[in-house]
Amino acid sequence: MKKLLLLLLLVLSLDAFAQHDPNMGIIPAPVSVKKVQGDFKLSSETIILTDSPECRAVRFFAGYLRKAGLGSSITDINLIGKKDGVMKNSVTLLTNFKDEVPKEGYELFIDENHIVLNGRNAGLFYGVQTLMQLVQKKNDGTATIPCAAIRDYPRFPYRGMHLDVSRHFFDVDFVKQYLDLMAAYKLNTFHWHLTDDQGWRIEIKKYPKLTEIGSMRAQTKIGRAAGVDSDLYDNTPYGGFYTQEQITDIIHYAEDRYITIIPEIEMPGHSVAAMAAYPELSCDPSKSYKVRETWGVAEDDVYCPSDDNFKIITDILAEVMDLFPSRYIHIGGDEVPKDAWKKSEFCQQLIQDRDLKDVNGLQSYFISRIELFVNSRDHNIIGWDEILDGGLAPNATVMSWRGEAGGIKAAQLGHDVIMTPGSGGLYFDHAQLKSPQEPLSIGGNAPLWKTYAYDPVPKELDKDKRKHIIGVQANLWTEYIATPAKAEYMLLPRMLALAEVAWTPTANKDYKNFAEMRIPHHLAHFDAEGINYRVPTAIGAKDTTMNGGKFNIELASPVEGATIYYTIDGYTPRETDLPYTTPLQITVPEHNTIDFKTIVITPSGKRSVVTDMKLVN
Repeated sequence: MKKLLLLLLLVLSLDAFAQHDPNMGIIPAPVSVKKVQGDFKLSSETIILTDSPECRAVRFFAGYLRKAGLGSSITDINLIGKKDGVMKNSVTLLTNFKDEVPKEGYELFIDENHIVLNGRNAGLFYGVQTLMQLVQKKNDGTATIPCAAIRDYPRFPYRGMHLDVSRHFFDVDFVKQYLDLMAAYKLNTFHWHLTDDQGWRIEIKKYPKLTEIGSMRAQTKIGRAAGVDSDLYDNTPYGGFYTQEQITDIIHYAEDRYITIIPEIEMPGHSVAAMAAYPELSCDPSKSYKVRETWGVAEDDVYCPSDDNFKIITDILAEVMDLFPSRYIHIGGDEVPKDAWKKSEFCQQLIQDRDLKDVNGLQSYFISRIELFVNSRDHNIIGWDEILDGGLAPNATVMSWRGEAGGIKAAQLGHDVIMTPGSGGLYFDHAQLKSPQEPLSIGGNAPLWKTYAYDPVPKELDKDKRKHIIGVQANLWTEYIATPAKAEYMLLPRMLALAEVAWTPTANKDYKNFAEMRIPHHLAHFDAEGINYRVPTAIGAKDTTMNGGKFNIELASPVEGATIYYTIDGYTPRETDLPYTTPLQITVPEHNTIDFKTIVITPSGKRSVVTDMKLVN
């Protein structure tokens, strides 16, 4: 991401097309929107009134206006006797107001003379984000905001995005820009996957070799981890990690945007990088370990659950908990290779001594012991749904990724659950279209519509258990994502669909409105600000075969300002071909086929994949 989203939002504007949108272009769609005739004019003379001048949301909005060259001075209404904040040419941000709104909710009233935004803490911040999305920047240095009354609040308290920095490392600036995107679309939890087999990315002062050795791998797999050319590597050392000072800086940056960061320290599996630094963590310290250079699961490497190792692991977690104010610590628990435990005399004796039955019971023992320590520090653990194996730790929250079964089981047991199944379109490392034109990915298929259609509350759950579904998250694993540009491509626009799943009432969701009226507007501003994203194919175009003699082709651009080019001669369309400007009538001679191909090219030069509609007579 080349620039912060704050700068992106400085130029948001609603065109005539979006004016017909009942959601006024806002993503995620609000609970209630009532449009009113007229506009409020925002200028350098506009006054910001507030009852809480030091509130983070107030300071954030003032900074936004300052960068836009608009009014940014903050006046404390308690000092001027305007308790209701009603003053001409003013934007009033109130944290103390009579009406009640749900947690993280807000009320926004816009008329031609003034704006009043009511919200507490995060609710005020999310109201500011909506207000910023409504700004129409003008060429004369002013801006207008369409009049409306909006009441809004989230469906779920946990609205998460995940980023894996172990497989590929992303620097501080990128992480901050990732947080900016999350904040703009009202996502409130950043799941930071900091350790894995392929790299340890967080400084632990008591165990410096974790980053001295564990953060660097000798080389990286080229292409797919299995199949043709599976033995190809780049022969280039790769590494990186965050100092504790950098992590603290990022935490404060997130706090200013009302985002909680949940660190993930993987255990007992996915731990080869740590064992490369400290072999004594393994079940066989005599072996030589190195940071893993390819993807997948290390089949025989796992922490040994000895008292000495628990001391090291809890020391690490103590430093992590001292850094992160989050109530939750994610401890992984997924894809644990248990062969090492089966072969270990120590582990087999421990199973017998503790009456654990088998290695699944040993995993439960491991997780429960870690949970006791984490709970003793006034934190709680989250784990992937494998932590159910052998019995669930008493206070654990389950993140259900292998479908919904684990989440359903945990909720039935009375545990809180975060839904994040790859089968629900929530793995953003999956391809966005079954097409060889898409970049290399881990596989799978998670198009935008699939993400949007997901409902985190399983119908199988009884009503009294549905309260345990506290939220939803999408994951960006980075085995095949080595650059910020590709991370952005895989993230956007699917993250916007996630935001609507997490925030918007199901009754208000409308994919056609989302994809055809609101997404084109937001993608246009990503395009203008140099933020990468996947350009959708032209609305109305797809890879298909249609039979008949005469065809009426009606298309629309998926990105405001982008051009659709087409060919009917079988060649790949490009800028040199005919632009689509009006519906086309195509007649196909009998016993013939015409390939109607399209491509979308944006003002910045980004391109969609090519679609091929075979018109057959």
